[in-house]
Amino acid sequence: MSRKTYSLSAVAIAATAGLSFSSADGAGAFAQDAAALPAADQTATTAEELVEIVPQATVFVSEEVVQPVAEETADEPNAEITYNAASLRELVSKVDQSDDMSEQMRCLAGAVYFESRGEPLAGQLAVAQVVINRADDRRFPASYCGVVYQRAQFSFVKNGRMPRIKTGSAAWDRAKSIARIAHEEMWESEAGEAVYFHANYVRPSWSRRKTRTAQIDTHIFYR
Repeated sequence: MSRKTYSLSAVAIAATAGLSFSSADGAGAFAQDAAALPAADQTATTAEELVEIVPQATVFVSEEVVQPVAEETADEPNAEITYNAASLRELVSKVDQSDDMSEQMRCLAGAVYFESRGEPLAGQLAVAQVVINRADDRRFPASYCGVVYQRAQFSFVKNGRMPRIKTGSAAWDRAKSIARIAHEEMWESEAGEAVYFHANYVRPSWSRRKTRTAQIDTHIFYR
């Protein structure tokens, strides 16, 4: 049997699209809509032909659906930023020097500032490395502030307090950058695994029992 094609009015199309085949009420609504068609369409349109306009059968897929996760970028929180620098000085100039620091990072930067702000950058990085190494060593307190404020360890600490820092100075900006570089291991320090250091114009008795790792300007470092 040949199949006929009909041009339905907008009313018929809307009625057909809203058709429900799961209830008797839907069938009744279908009959009413068909009766509302023009005479020419009513005679040509039969229930058999109209029911050919049906939704496609639902196909269920048993396979697992995997949604790809977008890779994190440097603009997103917690994304690791890589700084390309040919020298420590260049790296210091690129690293963020924001005053928005945690207490622990402020302690680390404070040690750099008070112990080595007159030293070359490599010497400042070495001082920061000593504080970090001590915090990782079970013989010392397990935090940067604990290391810095440990009794009789750093001469700049007076009565358990750190002196006031000139926060608007270039020396403090450098100290903050050095602290972050050391903390995030952006640049390898010449001090290596050192946990002690002293100025070269003194010779403490304990230095004879330690292994020297480096001398940078006026500071000598030991492990």
